[in-house]
Amino acid sequence: MTDNAKNRKKLVEHLVNQGYIQTEMVKKAMQAVPREEFIPLEQKPYAYLDRPLPIGEGQTISAPHMVAMICEELSLEEGMNVLEIGAGFGYNAAVVAELVGPTGHVYSMERIEKLVHIARDNLKRTGYAKTVTVILGDGSLGLPDHAPFNRIYVTAAAPHIPEPLKDQLAVGGKLVIPVGSPDSYQELILIEKISENEFKNINLGGVAFVPLIGEQGW
Repeated sequence: MTDNAKNRKKLVEHLVNQGYIQTEMVKKAMQAVPREEFIPLEQKPYAYLDRPLPIGEGQTISAPHMVAMICEELSLEEGMNVLEIGAGFGYNAAVVAELVGPTGHVYSMERIEKLVHIARDNLKRTGYAKTVTVILGDGSLGLPDHAPFNRIYVTAAAPHIPEPLKDQLAVGGKLVIPVGSPDSYQELILIEKISENEFKNINLGGVAFVPLIGEQGW
């Protein structure tokens, strides 16, 4: 077992002990994805510390506990159609790809062209390119051409819950998004779509994300 593999196993065990990982599916997904392949070279020594890391362009890769928490709250299942807003270097999408399997798909939107190319390269190199499609665009508007989505999650903080994302969520679907000021902490909100016009919101607590930039963002 390589040092990275040992450190990954140790991190996953820590996340289980802390209660962030609650299901065997998420545990296996987090164990399967090599986080060191989704961060800049200079950050690789810190790949398995439970903290966000800078990836350039003013963006970050989320802390592993946040990735695990979002995956658990989304209750992802094999075969689901998923929309991710904020691809970054592709790590979060790779974990979700493990959960939706070869019959599911993840569409990941990213507004920064340089990151789009890096994410695509990372996902291809690690074997996730068939399950994850990275698209350059304004994620705050969603991706109507591939809707409805069983699950949507946003990795940047919005001033409000974008209506296009609610519209593109399938009935029975779930959306996770941080909402609040880009200059301080935000609240992580879980939205469940009960019917075409009925939603249930659950506040999951305080978080800190980079701002969502776009027509429905900041």
